[in-house]
This record gives sequence, C-alpha cells and structure tokens, in this order.
Amino acid sequence: MENYLSVQDIDSLSDWVLEARKMKKNSTQHKALGQGITVCLLFFNNSLRTRLSTQKAAMNLGMEVMVMNFGSEGWALEYEDGTVMNQGSSEHIKEAASVISQFCDIVAIRAFASLTDKEKDEAEIVLNGFAKYASIPVINMESSVGHPLQALADAITIDEQNTKKRPKIVLSWAPHPKALPHAVANSFVEMMQLLDANFVITHPEGYDLNPKITKNVQIEHDQKKACENADFVYVKNWSSYSNYGKVLHQNSDWMMTQEKLGKAKFMHCLPVRRNVVVEDAVLDGAQSLVIEQANNRTYAAQVVLKKILETS
Repeated sequence: MENYLSVQDIDSLSDWVLEARKMKKNSTQHKALGQGITVCLLFFNNSLRTRLSTQKAAMNLGMEVMVMNFGSEGWALEYEDGTVMNQGSSEHIKEAASVISQFCDIVAIRAFASLTDKEKDEAEIVLNGFAKYASIPVINMESSVGHPLQALADAITIDEQNTKKRPKIVLSWAPHPKALPHAVANSFVEMMQLLDANFVITHPEGYDLNPKITKNVQIEHDQKKACENADFVYVKNWSSYSNYGKVLHQNSDWMMTQEKLGKAKFMHCLPVRRNVVVEDAVLDGAQSLVIEQANNRTYAAQVVLKKILETS
C-alpha cells in the first residue's frame, strides 16, 4: 500500500479488522518489521488520541518516531503553484515535503478543515500536497474531509462487540457550541458502506452531510425513531454542509440520553462534551464503548503502518 489517505485505500476491510484484532493480542509480534524505519508525525492541529495511539503503534512495530507540531514549530507553508511568496508564507510545500522525505521513511499528517472555504477544504491542499511532493508514504491522521484511522478503529470496535449477522448502526448528530468539521462523520459513513449493516443517519434539517458521501444511505430526521432497535449508536456533531461551516441551531433536545439509546452500544470518537453531546448516564454506563474505541486507535494505526512497511 502506497498511502493511507482515505477509507477507500482499504482493499479488504474484513482482513484488516482480523489482522488488527490479532495484533491486539500480541502487539509487539512484528517489532522487527519496523527496525531502522522512521515515521514523522506532523500536527497542524491539536491531538490526544491520534498522537499517542499512532506513536504507540509505531513503537509496537519497532519504528523510530519524530513528532512536530507544525502549526507552532514550522514555517508557514505555501501550497499554490506559481505564487509570488511576498506575504505570510515562508516555505513552499514542494521543498518542505521533499526535505521531510530525506529525514523520514513515512509521514503522517493531521490538518483540519478551515470551515470557511468549502472548495479549498475539499481540495485537501495539505494532505494532497504532501502526497504529491513527498517521495515517501503518507498517512492521513485526520484531514479536512476525512478521518480514516478513526473509522478503522470504529470498525474494529463494532466487529469485537457485534453479535448479529446484520446489526443496525445509527450515526446521530448531536449539539455542540462550536462549529465542528465533517471528517469523522464522513469517514464513518464511508466505512459503514463497507459493512453488511442496516445503517441509518439521523440529524436535524439543515445538517445533511455531503450528498456524494451519503448517497444510498437512509436519512431520518426523527432521532428517536432512528434509534429504535439500534445495536450501535455513534454520536457526533458536525456543522452545516450546505451553509458551510455554520452552526444553524443548537437543538439541545438532540443530546443522547439513556432513554433514546435503549439497549444499543454507545460510540463516540472523543473528546466529548458531557451533558451537551451525551448525558453522563450514557457515557459512564456499561453500554459505552468510547474507551475501547480509543484503545483500538492504536491497532488501527498499527495495521496501516504494517501494510505500508510490508509493501514499501
């Protein structure tokens, strides 16, 4: 595998999940595979689970890890070709990606959406810029429109917890005081389309995701109805797509409660705002899978790194 930029780079989800679950039982069994290999983790935005889990995954494979918080430690980058760099940017992506490729064998990048320019965000200028100009494999640690490492961890978690041949899985919008990106929701939708599941998305009017991603997926605007008889309920906020990046309304009655959850397992990528997105009773209850999801982030990253190491 050359790069892991999106869920579409998974050639066989069932095989990847099985491999991740095997590695979870013996996380250092392939430690010799990464000896002498360096991965660079570039963060243009903050991180907790992504940084620690990816770093841990690399260590489990015997790799060396370099971490750089590019937003505060690196030069401001320019991404446009042919531009006259007489403003704020000090370095072009061409040189930056080429230099990083000399120091490292793999580069992983985290760069969020601006939520101000849809066209620019969907162009994925940071991620695609490195994929274009770096001569080493590139991994997406969350970009403007996708978070494929999180989605893979979610698939691992569902596989571990599922007891039905075709479970009902619900992705539910939840209120949040800030405008949040679509990346986690987008990749979860793409991942669910690779599973044999009864998949439903529920959100208030005005919060439709990109229709190119949600095509052929059932959309329900009644949250309680959508959650009926669900086996898994994944809760996540996202801002408006049509009125790009805007918080249209708070809809506090969309907070996930035990009553609405029923007997379903509760999922969330974290961090989560308690008693805004979900009530304490759900988050602290036996049906919550959020800590296990976070744990599986390591094995999602580890299976991706292993695939790249085996083919590089």
